[in-house]
Amino acid sequence: MVDVLSQNEIDALLAALSSGEMDAEELKKEETQKKIRAYDFKRAVRFSKDHIRSLTRIHENFARFLTTYFSAQLRTFVQINVVQVEQLPYDEFIRSIPKMTILNIFEAEPLEGRMVLEVHPNVAYAMLDRMLGGQGNAPSKINALTEIETTVMERIFSRAFDSLQEAWKTVIDISPRLEGMETNPQFMQIVSPNETIALISLSTKIGETTGMINLCIPHVVIEPIMSRLSVHHWFVSQKKTRAPEEIEILENRVSKAKLPLVAELGTSSLTIREFLGLNIGDVISLNKQVDHGLKIRVGDRLKFIGSPGSVKDRMAVQIDEIVSEGAEEDYDE
Repeated sequence: MVDVLSQNEIDALLAALSSGEMDAEELKKEETQKKIRAYDFKRAVRFSKDHIRSLTRIHENFARFLTTYFSAQLRTFVQINVVQVEQLPYDEFIRSIPKMTILNIFEAEPLEGRMVLEVHPNVAYAMLDRMLGGQGNAPSKINALTEIETTVMERIFSRAFDSLQEAWKTVIDISPRLEGMETNPQFMQIVSPNETIALISLSTKIGETTGMINLCIPHVVIEPIMSRLSVHHWFVSQKKTRAPEEIEILENRVSKAKLPLVAELGTSSLTIREFLGLNIGDVISLNKQVDHGLKIRVGDRLKFIGSPGSVKDRMAVQIDEIVSEGAEEDYDE
C-alpha cells in the first residue's frame, strides 16, 4: 500500500532537504534497495481483502437476522453487530476462547466439512435464563450444563442456523444442521491446528448482558465457492434465463395439472340424531334460495358464481360471474 503524505509532511521534507538535514541521494538508494517482507507460514493468507469484504457483507445480514430471531425468542432487547472478520490459524482461535464456553458444531450441505458457532458463556447463560423464565442475567459462576439445559441450548441454536442459511442465499443455498455441542475447546478438533480459518466476531448484547459470538469457518470448507465471494461475481453475474424449450415444457405441465372444482348448492345444519335418521326420499332444506347463484370453488377458493342446468341429460353449471380476489365475503349469506 502506498503511503500518502499530508501537506505538512511534504513541507517538512522539503525543508529538511533544503537545510541539508537529509540527502536526496541516500533517499534514492533506500528506494532502489530490495524490500523484503517477512512471511509467516503458520499464518498463511488464504482470504484476499475482496473475500473478507464479501464475508463481512454476508454476516452483517446474518447479524440482523439473528437480532430479529433472538428478540422474538427471548422477548427482550437484543443487539448483534459484526465487530471484525479476520483470518488466523485454527489453533490460535482455540487458544483465544474461554476454557468453558458453548461450541455449536455444525455442517452446511452442500459444503463439505464442519464449522463452529462459539457463544460466550455470558451470552449463552443469559439466553438460557431468559428461556427458563428469568430476567436474562448471566450467573456469576459458570457450571457444566445439565441435560435439560443442553436440550434447551440445542433448540435455540439449531433454529438460529436458519438465519445463516438466509444470509448465505445470495452466494449459495446451504442447509446448516447442528451436529453436536461441546463446552471444552480442547475436545473439539474440526481441522488441523495450522489450517487457516475465517473468524467472524459478533458483539452481542442481551438486556444488560454483553459478550461475543464467534463463527469459525475453515478455509478448506468454503474453498470450492471462493470464486463466488468476489465482487466480480456479485455485481457482474447475470440472472439466469430459462430456455424457450424449458418454458414450453413448464407451461405444458402446469396446463395438465388437475384442480378440484366444486359447485355448492347450499349448506344445512343437522343434529347427529337427525343425520342418523335420514332415509331415502327425505328432503333436506338448504340455506340458499332457488334463484340465488351457486358458489363455484377451485380448491378451497371461491372463484365463480354460476347457475345450475343440464347439457345432453347431464348436470352442468353455467358460469355467470367471476369473483375478484378478496371479494368472497360479499357473497356470503
